Amino acid sequence: MRKNKLKKIFAEGKAAINGWLQIPNSFSAEVMASQGWDSLTIDMQHGVVDYPNSLQMLQAISTTDVVPMARVNWNEPGQIMKILDAGSYGIICPMVSNRKEAENFVRACLYPPKGFRSFGPIRGLLYGGADYGKHANEEILKFAMIETKEALDNLDSIMSTPGLNGIYIGPADLSLAIGEEPSFDKPEGDKVYDTIMKILEKAKKNNLIAGIHNMKAEYADKMIKKGFQLVTVGSDQRFMSGGAKEAVSKFKNIKSKESKGY
Repeated sequence: MRKNKLKKIFAEGKAAINGWLQIPNSFSAEVMASQGWDSLTIDMQHGVVDYPNSLQMLQAISTTDVVPMARVNWNEPGQIMKILDAGSYGIICPMVSNRKEAENFVRACLYPPKGFRSFGPIRGLLYGGADYGKHANEEILKFAMIETKEALDNLDSIMSTPGLNGIYIGPADLSLAIGEEPSFDKPEGDKVYDTIMKILEKAKKNNLIAGIHNMKAEYADKMIKKGFQLVTVGSDQRFMSGGAKEAVSKFKNIKSKESKGY
């Protein structure tokens, strides 16, 4: 079976740079995959991506050696199994709040006897190889999102779940969970920042990979230095809108100066 490159990165104590895909298009996914990311995550929760889109996007990512992952929209076994069958090598599951939910998530990703994933990998065989079924349990990464008030009360029980590889922090929902406005890249001393550091400490204690979503590369680098090993920077939609906005703004500024005779 094709090896999961992220597992090697993590085992060496290094950090992986993850890109985020919200645009339901195979060409934009291929463009993103050609930019040097270690992994790309298809966002099936808050993006406008459905399953047929995801399949084509996974095919586009496969033109490179970037590791394909997906964030499902809920802890629902059918969706988890189906996107794994399509060739995703990692799952980020939102709103995992307690040990039972964590166990159900992990078991949906694993073939028996460790889990209850149904066998029928379809494209997984094409991407992973003919021996996919024998090694998928070891290669597929499983990240539980810590972003609810209940989860904060159950950190150790969630993180000690057998088979769980890591946790992933969504700062926006985490902010809401502790009564703050949803936002990202919180400064030191902020209530959300302190909570993030608490989650990171628990992840280290339980020997789990810690991941976090960031808006800026500089902040992601700071999180790596703190101990996060999976950092997401922005998204395809944000890069496109941000780049376009900057170009238009510069053009309008030039035209304004010309009209004033500068």
